[in-house]
Amino acid sequence: MSAPTTPSVPAGAAVPLARSPLLGYAIMFGVIAALPFFGAYPIFVMKVLCYALFACAFNLLIGFTGLLSFGHAAFLGTAAYAAGHALKVWGLPAPLGLAFGAGAAALVGLAFGWLAIRRSGIYFSMITLALSQMLFFFFLQAPFTGGEDGLQSVPRGRFLGLDLANDLTLYYVVLGIFIAAFWLIYRTVHSPFGQVLTSIRENEPRAISLGYDTDRFKLVAFVLSAALAGLAGATKTLVLGFATLTDAVWTTSGAVILMTLVGGMGTMVGPMVGALVIIALENKIGDLGKALAEITGIAWFNGLGESVTLVTGLIFIVCVLAFRRGLVGELAHFIKRKRG
Repeated sequence: MSAPTTPSVPAGAAVPLARSPLLGYAIMFGVIAALPFFGAYPIFVMKVLCYALFACAFNLLIGFTGLLSFGHAAFLGTAAYAAGHALKVWGLPAPLGLAFGAGAAALVGLAFGWLAIRRSGIYFSMITLALSQMLFFFFLQAPFTGGEDGLQSVPRGRFLGLDLANDLTLYYVVLGIFIAAFWLIYRTVHSPFGQVLTSIRENEPRAISLGYDTDRFKLVAFVLSAALAGLAGATKTLVLGFATLTDAVWTTSGAVILMTLVGGMGTMVGPMVGALVIIALENKIGDLGKALAEITGIAWFNGLGESVTLVTGLIFIVCVLAFRRGLVGELAHFIKRKRG
C-alpha cells in the first residue's frame, strides 16, 4: 500500500491569497512604512533596515547555500568606503554612489569567492576570515579611508530628484531599496537557480552527480551575497554620513552571523528579526539597565550598557540551546505542527 501523497497545486493555478507569503510581506512592509507616523525614529529604523539587508544577504549564502563566511564584513566595509568616497570626493549622485559601492563589493566578492570555494567546511570559513582581515588592514592604512578617524561628512545629495537631506524622504528611499533587494533574494531562492543552491546545501555530491557545476553555482551565490551586503553598506553610509573601520572589522562578521541565527537561518524574515533584536539591544540596553536598576535597586544594572557583548553572547547561547531554528524558525515550526 503506497503512502498518501500531499496534494499539490496544479501548474498555472493561483495560490490562495491567504496562503501566499507575498500578502504577509506586503503587510509587513506596510507596517514599516507607517512607523514614522507612530513615533519611530527614522534614523534608527533605517539603520535596522541596513543591517537587516546585510543579514538577508548573508542568509542567502549560509541559509540557502550552506556556506559559512566569517568575512562578510569585508563587503559591507568595501561598499561603505567606496560609496562614501564616490559621494564625497567625486560628487556622484546618490544612485550612482550606491551602485558603485555595491559593484566594488561584488568585485571583492568575486576575488574572495574564487579563492574560497576551492575549499569547503571550516577551511572555506577560515579563508574568508583571513582575506577579510587582510582587507581590514588595507583600509586601516589606505589614505582615502581616513584611517582610524574614518570617512566623515558624506553628503546625502539627491536621489532621482528627491532631496535626501530630509530624514523622512531618505527613509522611504531606504525602504524602497530594501524592498527591491528583498524581492531579488526572494526570486532567487524560489527560482531553479535557488533550488540548485538548496540541493548543494543538502547534498553537494548528489548535485555533482546530477551534472551541476557546483563550484560555479557557489561562486555566483557568493558574488550575489557580496553585492547585496555591499548595497547594505553603501546605504548605511548614505544614512549615517560616515564609514569607519567598524564596518570592516571581524566582529561585524560575527554580528551578522548572530543576527541570522537569532532570527532564523534559512528563513526569509528571520534575518530581519535578528537584526532588529541585536541593533535594538546595542542602542537601548543602557536604558533597559537603568530601568532594571530603578525597579530592583541593584546598581550593577546601571553598567549594563557597557556590557553589550556579554548580553548578545548570552542571547546566542540561549538560541543555540533552546531555539535551534531561531525565533522565526521556531514560530514557523510551531504553526506547522499545530496545522499538521
